[in-house]
Amino acid sequence: MAERYGGKYSPTGNRPAAGAPHPQTIAAAKPRGLWRSRVLFLSALAFLFPAFGDDPRDMLMGLAAGGLLVLSAWLTRQGQYAEAAYAARKLARRPAIPRKLFGAVLTGAALAVGGIIAEPGLLYPTLFALVGAGLHLLSFGLDPMSDKGMEGIDAFQTGRVAHAVEEGEKHLAAMKDAILRARDRQLEARVDRFASAARSLFRTVEGDPGDLTAARKYLSVYLIGARDATIKFADHYAQTRDTQARADYEALLTDLETTFASRTTALLSNSRTDLDVEISVLRDRLKLDH
Repeated sequence: MAERYGGKYSPTGNRPAAGAPHPQTIAAAKPRGLWRSRVLFLSALAFLFPAFGDDPRDMLMGLAAGGLLVLSAWLTRQGQYAEAAYAARKLARRPAIPRKLFGAVLTGAALAVGGIIAEPGLLYPTLFALVGAGLHLLSFGLDPMSDKGMEGIDAFQTGRVAHAVEEGEKHLAAMKDAILRARDRQLEARVDRFASAARSLFRTVEGDPGDLTAARKYLSVYLIGARDATIKFADHYAQTRDTQARADYEALLTDLETTFASRTTALLSNSRTDLDVEISVLRDRLKLDH
């Protein structure tokens, strides 16, 4: 079905609320090079198809090698998403599980099992394992191994911010997943635009963890309400195509987007005011010292 153009410069297009970021300005973290993990998934077929032969031993070993490669590709892909989320945030803790590193180990184990099928003994399987793990690390790199942006900042406060942002991202992901059931691209784009406004607030709070108290209800209560409303609307609209319900839902998103943008602007303004006061105090102190 053709989709009506409704972009920023369309005469009838929806424009972002005042102060709201453009959807492309602050987007969900998207990993780079996902095609490499897809290739890793497909490489498992090199072991799975030949496994169904006459020799039961070769069949079991082939299935084991293929299964290890599939698990490696899945872990690696999850590691890419975790790394992208880490890179997108100002404050971030290192992933609790180094998924890409484990993926490299599993790739090496898969090739070792495959090497045993081709050449009994330990020499060649060991070489295959080392080469496979090394190539995996060269292709995908290591997981983030340290926290980011937390030096000299109260660990308890940054931990609270990181947890609040994590929960907020889960609510946004639930909204995006729910609106897909409405089967309407314009509504999907509308939810993406609201998510951009919410993520702008996330980044502001990450930049100044002291703002968490003022923004807490936006990261929890409002987002939970938006998530629940999206789930109910998507289920209703998918069955009825109710235009009034759609208009009410879009009005709700507009109100929320404006509210989030206003809160972000207010927090940035407060930060600037605090900075101006600090500079003024320091200047007065310098004048007294002279």
